[in-house]
Amino acid sequence: MSAPNGQPHGLDADRPLRGIRVVELGNYIAAPTAGRLLADFGAEVVKVERPRTGDELRTWRLYAGETSMLYRTINRNKRSVEIDLRTEEGRDTVLDLVRRSDALIENFRPGTLDRWGLSADVLSEANPELVVARVSAFGQTGPMAGRPGFAAVAEAFGGMRDLVGDADRPPARVGVSIGDSIAGLYAAFGVVMSLFDREQRRRLAADPVTPSDRHVDVALHEAVFSMMESLVPDYSAYDVLRQRTGGRMEGIAPSNAYLCADETSVVIAGNGDSIFGRLMRTIGRDDLAEDADLAGNAGRWARRDELDEAIETWTRRLPRAEVLRVLDEASVPAGPIYRAEDIVDDPQYRARGMVQHLPIEVEGAVREVAFPGIVPVVGQVSLPIETLGPDLGQDTAWMLGLLGRGPDAGTPTAGRDPDPDPDTDTDTEDEATA
Repeated sequence: MSAPNGQPHGLDADRPLRGIRVVELGNYIAAPTAGRLLADFGAEVVKVERPRTGDELRTWRLYAGETSMLYRTINRNKRSVEIDLRTEEGRDTVLDLVRRSDALIENFRPGTLDRWGLSADVLSEANPELVVARVSAFGQTGPMAGRPGFAAVAEAFGGMRDLVGDADRPPARVGVSIGDSIAGLYAAFGVVMSLFDREQRRRLAADPVTPSDRHVDVALHEAVFSMMESLVPDYSAYDVLRQRTGGRMEGIAPSNAYLCADETSVVIAGNGDSIFGRLMRTIGRDDLAEDADLAGNAGRWARRDELDEAIETWTRRLPRAEVLRVLDEASVPAGPIYRAEDIVDDPQYRARGMVQHLPIEVEGAVREVAFPGIVPVVGQVSLPIETLGPDLGQDTAWMLGLLGRGPDAGTPTAGRDPDPDPDTDTDTEDEATA
């Protein structure tokens, strides 16, 4: 297998994408998450950032310094280069990079790259075998394709927001950018799928699929919608509209969070038929274990308040550790509700390398900072993080050397405002995802 520039690909049992080069365009979380997943498993991801300010994520949740830990996490194992995409030399630089790459990921509003001279036809001419993944709010087609929209909008439009929270108050939001992350997963899967297709076509000496012929089209709201299980089929078949149920899952009982004696909480999932019996006997409610009306989920859901009250009456008598010990002995699924401080000290996370400590400057001093490991595990433990999200433009010189360009090519004019036209600013009008 060889890359477009004719160089042989390396083979790495742990990082099977070693030798694949990906150009990442865009800001925030969705496309960068796709790039992060590919980079985690060996792809060389070249993150193109606008001059001087870079990806806006650099300043999100910034508690000190110039680059947030959010940026360092989402953009780990990547290179950062500064290119002004609005200039002709910036466009030419990107096209030179595309000629030496396998894939391109972008999350601008549809039509933005076309206006910058990087249309599908132009990309196809530069590299007919290029895999292109596009992430946008509403997809590349349809009546809403041109609209901007961040994950918050997509989570609402995709049906998720309506189910989060308690029924007696407005919908809440999951505490992370879940819509962006799901879209990033789909984009990464689409890239790997397309790379596999490319290799199959090479093996069969078939014509390549060009960016003009096909691209991976990930819409944020569709990525969310795809996670909504039987939301629409239940409505279509039975006229059932799912409702917000707080910590419960509709139609499944008992499964909820319960307060313990030490004011901590646990999640207990006693909704399996045999598990339910064991749970009720464990908490001293043999009467409920033997109640024929509670033998199936439908009956238990109808009496969910009664069951939750019985369980919490028991958990409130014991500290969390004792609750979990007793339930573990009874083979009842249960777990603590963790905060960050609990995760970094947990032996299960440590055993699988899921919390990795890397040195980084924090408020003027180098510290060992904990970062989430690489998923999925390949082998026995999480692969080690090779590098954290890079400083802005730290690999620009490397890129110019790769392209055989002078030190000033593709970089902004000194002192120039990188955002001269607010109507086409990538972080307002053109950027599609958050």
